[in-house]
Amino acid sequence: MIERLDSLVYSVFPGYFPSLGFPSKGSPVSLNSDTSSLAPNFIGSLRASSTSGASLPSDHLTYSPFGQGDVQNGIPASAAPMQRPPASQPYLPGSASMPVTQTPTFQQYGPPPASVQQLTNHMAGMAIGITAASAPPPAGLGYGAPRPPTMPGPPLPGQTAAGPPASQPNHVFSPPPPSPMSGPQPGPPMSGLHGPPLPTHPPQPGYQMQQNGSFGQVRGSQPNYGGAYPGTPNYGSQSGPPPPPKRLDPDSIPSPIQVIEDDRNNCGSEPFVTGVRGQVPPLVTTDFLVKDQGNASPRYIRCTSYNIPCTSDMAKQSQVPLAAVIKPLATLRPEETLPYLVDHGESGPVRCNRCKAYMCPFMQFIEGGRRFQCCFCSCVTEVPPHYFQHLDHTGKRVDFYDRPELSLGSYEFLATVDYCKNNKFPSPPAFIFMVDVSYNAVKSGLVRLICEELKSLLDYLPRCEGKYVSYREGNMEESAIRVGFVTYNKVLHFYNVKSSLAQPQMMVVSDVADMFVPLLDGFLVNVNESRTVIASLLDQIPEMFADTRETETVFAPVIQAGLEALKAAECAGKLFIFHTSLPIAEAPGKLKNRDDKKLINTDKEKTLFQPQTSFYNNLAKDCVTQGCCVDLFLFPNQYLDVATLGVVTYQTGGSIYKYAYFQLETDQDRFLNDLRRDVQKEVGFDAVMRVRTSTGIRATDFFGAFYMSNTTDVEMAGLDCDKTITVEFKHDDKLSEDSGALLQCALLYTSCAGQRRLRIHNLSLNCCTQLADLYRNCETDTLINYLAKYAYRGVLSSPVKAVRDALINQCAQILACYRKNCASPSSAGQLILPECMKLLPVYLNCVLKSDVLQPGLEVTTDDRAYIRQLVTSMDVAETNVFFYPRLLPLTKADVDSDSLPAAIRNSEERLSKGDIYLLENGLNIFVWVGVNVQQGLIQNLFGVSSFSQISNGLSTLPILENPFSKKVRSIIDMLQMQRSRYMKLIIVKQEDKLEMLFKHFLVEDKSLSGGASYVDFLCHMHKEIRQLLS
Repeated sequence: MIERLDSLVYSVFPGYFPSLGFPSKGSPVSLNSDTSSLAPNFIGSLRASSTSGASLPSDHLTYSPFGQGDVQNGIPASAAPMQRPPASQPYLPGSASMPVTQTPTFQQYGPPPASVQQLTNHMAGMAIGITAASAPPPAGLGYGAPRPPTMPGPPLPGQTAAGPPASQPNHVFSPPPPSPMSGPQPGPPMSGLHGPPLPTHPPQPGYQMQQNGSFGQVRGSQPNYGGAYPGTPNYGSQSGPPPPPKRLDPDSIPSPIQVIEDDRNNCGSEPFVTGVRGQVPPLVTTDFLVKDQGNASPRYIRCTSYNIPCTSDMAKQSQVPLAAVIKPLATLRPEETLPYLVDHGESGPVRCNRCKAYMCPFMQFIEGGRRFQCCFCSCVTEVPPHYFQHLDHTGKRVDFYDRPELSLGSYEFLATVDYCKNNKFPSPPAFIFMVDVSYNAVKSGLVRLICEELKSLLDYLPRCEGKYVSYREGNMEESAIRVGFVTYNKVLHFYNVKSSLAQPQMMVVSDVADMFVPLLDGFLVNVNESRTVIASLLDQIPEMFADTRETETVFAPVIQAGLEALKAAECAGKLFIFHTSLPIAEAPGKLKNRDDKKLINTDKEKTLFQPQTSFYNNLAKDCVTQGCCVDLFLFPNQYLDVATLGVVTYQTGGSIYKYAYFQLETDQDRFLNDLRRDVQKEVGFDAVMRVRTSTGIRATDFFGAFYMSNTTDVEMAGLDCDKTITVEFKHDDKLSEDSGALLQCALLYTSCAGQRRLRIHNLSLNCCTQLADLYRNCETDTLINYLAKYAYRGVLSSPVKAVRDALINQCAQILACYRKNCASPSSAGQLILPECMKLLPVYLNCVLKSDVLQPGLEVTTDDRAYIRQLVTSMDVAETNVFFYPRLLPLTKADVDSDSLPAAIRNSEERLSKGDIYLLENGLNIFVWVGVNVQQGLIQNLFGVSSFSQISNGLSTLPILENPFSKKVRSIIDMLQMQRSRYMKLIIVKQEDKLEMLFKHFLVEDKSLSGGASYVDFLCHMHKEIRQLLS
């Protein structure tokens, strides 16, 4: 017997697109084909869930601008208590509403249907009112306080609260069987609060259209189906001319905004306690507190599913990838406890004899505490005498709560000398600043800017104290990190800044083919000891090269020089390289310009993402061996070959920053903020990470910025607090529902103070024999993070079209398996989405439309290579906002509150000409100004009196003393704090040339590069699923 999930289906009426009312939470809605009246229990809470139905000819379910189809949204049941009683509004048969007409705009979706006869034929064979299943009585999903009327888009049900829900509804979308009707159908009303209405036929009598885009707005009387439509007393009959079918209403399909909002309401107020196995955490968009009680915080590890199939056959059948996105050094909230540092002295951490797993809360102590059984491999190991402790009556050690490794999911061990290279404790790491002083770098003012900034920035190098990493303030306890300086063009200049010198000394190495470091003593120095010599050097460099005419640069010898310096000093460290142009000077690693847009959409497109020489791969390997991490700041005015220059950065665990057409006045803030954060952030050096799993699954694949010399160890010269490693797991045996599955991530690294440490993260997952349990415990944001990384690696070896097709096919298989095995039997014309995955189609479409997989004409080859590398080590929160940007109506912001205005969906039809909006995606912040914005608002925000006077070139908003200006600037500051990179501010005026760039990020719309709209893509996915099921 197939276990089915309790589902909720809103039956669809042929040919109409009403905005149905709001059903009461969890109550079944069923409209049978033999009746035209509403089921008596159809009583709606005003803000529980919006549903609408439309009928579509299935032969039109194709990628086309006339996307048709419809998704119905069920209501998740959850054990959360009801936060307020539902305000309900009964449907009264016979209460006919007045029609509301809408002015058509210029947008036309195609000719109207050819004839009434065709419509009649089309309606004749429709199965109407299929109820997939009824949901259980309301378990009380609290929706929190009513939201303000500024929030556009009707509410859709959100993700259930953490932990397996009692039941799981589906999201259903019902196009009818094929019809003889030809030609695309006219579009429906989409009357959000924002944006002009789309073309519509006048609504039928007895039927009131609703302002779908509104939230708290007063709605007219609800639509009533009790014979209100003349000529159709019985929907099962064929009589009467039916109204024309309409395009799928965007308000009726799952809304990311609503899912995010509901999760915030359900999970944002209570701490997430990690004591329960297989608990699904709140979404990354929810601000929540974590209490570690035995499993690692979701800030460290997030999984695609928290309930994994017991067998490999079941995993293959579902096609849901089993993966974990791990961020070992993630930054926690201030109120959360950092991992405790445990020192076991010379004996080191206690480990399993066989698999070498580290002591953790899941180890089982036996024989009165004298031995323990490993939770990963079941091997029994003697407890070392110094570690022995008695057990209490439950079998727990009596010191359980005194030892972090027995009671917490994350902790650190101080490593012994056995964990160090050459059995020697490491020296503190070094930072080497390497500045391009070629003509472009000097002329743009970049060299002077870097030198000025470094004078003060060197006081803020990271330092470690106790178990915490913190950053210097003024001249407090000093950092152990030493610094060195190199400048270069076609040759390299090394500087001796030894504290005993009165002036810095420069040494030039012109033989770049055989790189060496001309000095040892005085190259790497302590900042405090050599402060005056360093300041003198930084003053002199811009003057020294002010009249340079040298335009050519080298690149590989610069990395080799830094590597040799760290080898000579016998320490790990980081190179900060500031570089401006393609390295065409004669030297190892010399590159040629191979940019060729003609290769796009051909089988050779993959070569654009591959390095043009293997030289840099070999150099990266040497850097990782030494613990030399490379951070690259690029300032290109033309093609630079990021795909090749980025190889060493990528494989050493470093970061790339790119500032195309760098201009001091517009890009200075962004560059300096990025540099400050990059120098100051927590980083581990010479790192090795291994992921162990309990019997039944094993780590098989890894994604991220690292190097691997074997199949198990992820090696990184440097790993910072922003980097993630994504790990995929496969079955190698059966799992059991009783014991579940365990992951242990162990990271060995050198801290900024030169201390060798082990950071351990543990996570326990449930295992299931029913597919329904797998689909109930998935996390779509993590799934998309994995799929994007998988696809972005795929473009290195496969044509981009093949990568896109594979993504669509895998997601269609995931949803088809759910439909076949978990959803209740229903018409093939319905698209049924699992509650936890109802946003999979919209997010997947965003990945498919991204610049790497579907570039627009203005996207450069370097941009694509840069984005590909960035995304590969992003965490789940970063990919979430990168693929589906956050769009905020600034004019709706409450100037007296600290909160953000409610976000709206990413579509042009949500924008109003009279408002100002902010869109952020983690790299850029756009402020879009409508042509009809009130003059007072423009004056308050930009300090000019009219729309035409607003400058596009602003990189920051002017500081004006009025509440609106303060509020908008505080919102921008808040968003900048949340992101790992400083976002570039771009002012966009409506109908201006920059608007095309802004529209590129309105991801629910059709893109200029050919990407489908959300509505069209949903229909395309439905078609793919139907093909798989048939």
